[in-house]
Amino acid sequence: MWIQRFYQNQFFNYLEPGKVTLLYGPRRTGKTSLVQHVLANEKGRIFQGAGEDQLLKDLFRPIQISRIRSAFEGYSIVFIDEAQKIPDVGNCLKVLVDHVKNVRVIASGSSSFQLSATVGEPLTGRQRTLFLYPLSIIELKSQFGGMYVLESLENYLITGMYPEVLTLANNSDRIDYLSTLRDSYLFRDILELENIRNSDKLADLLRLLAFQIGKEVSLNELSNSLGLAKKTVERYLDLLEKSFVIKKVRGFSRNLRKEISTSCRYYFVDNGIRNALINNFNPLSMRNDIGMLWENFLFMERMKKLHYNRIHSNIYFWRTYDRREIDLVEERNGRLYGYELKWGKGREKQIKLWTDSYKNASLEFITRENFLEFIT
Repeated sequence: MWIQRFYQNQFFNYLEPGKVTLLYGPRRTGKTSLVQHVLANEKGRIFQGAGEDQLLKDLFRPIQISRIRSAFEGYSIVFIDEAQKIPDVGNCLKVLVDHVKNVRVIASGSSSFQLSATVGEPLTGRQRTLFLYPLSIIELKSQFGGMYVLESLENYLITGMYPEVLTLANNSDRIDYLSTLRDSYLFRDILELENIRNSDKLADLLRLLAFQIGKEVSLNELSNSLGLAKKTVERYLDLLEKSFVIKKVRGFSRNLRKEISTSCRYYFVDNGIRNALINNFNPLSMRNDIGMLWENFLFMERMKKLHYNRIHSNIYFWRTYDRREIDLVEERNGRLYGYELKWGKGREKQIKLWTDSYKNASLEFITRENFLEFIT
């Protein structure tokens, strides 16, 4: 079953001669499938290759304009998957778009710190960047309707939003897939780039984060628990964010001395990966972490909505030392939008300190009754 992606109908709008369209995103989110699906009905001559292909690597090494032009002349589109595997790929792509007439180039990659580091300067002014998340509620609601989303909500909270997960027929197959993803793909980019001998410490770090969703994370505590230097923990967290496993959020502070602004919170890009790391796929009726699952799910679906709809916002949480807090704060156009993400129907107390302190601020409670509008 093919689930239509957000970029699908507008993908060709991003392609133009003389420019490279860069498609980032976590592994297994459907980047290759999206491009192949879009190109399936294209009538022009198309080249599709992968950065691991030795023939392609040899073609670009050393970089020779005449050889590259001869190889790609006559193609309307060139698609290179996992482009970061090609040495000096930025300059390779620059020569390609500068010297092959009318060619439109797509380069995809699952590792932002590898691909962006190699294409940044050479492709200045020659690139467009798209980011593909795991499937979003926006995409599912558009294709199947809101009731479909509501009926499947528990699955999204437990096994997440990876495309293949949502096309598998039963929960056992979904768990097997997520376990394989955890063991085989999750740390691949980091291990390859950083020459880390094993992923045990990375997995241990993520397990600690999995039980701290919605809470401030102490680097000192993580360092002590893992037996790693604080700077090493910071580096691992940075690499995990750049390889699209987690998302970092800073505290908001502007007026009050008692606001917490130096600590951070971390969310997982996908609930299914989070649950695979702690080996807990129990139904909601048997869990004591529903609040964390709900907050993580809503946070990431909100990020997808903002990103896909080009709503540019600074993202924070807000907390004071006397434990008054707001889960999500969005700052844009001179205003502050606060959101409390609540699974239960607990009494919705307005946080008076928030609205008193920031006159341009609002506060809204997001629950199971109104979450669809919030994330779609």
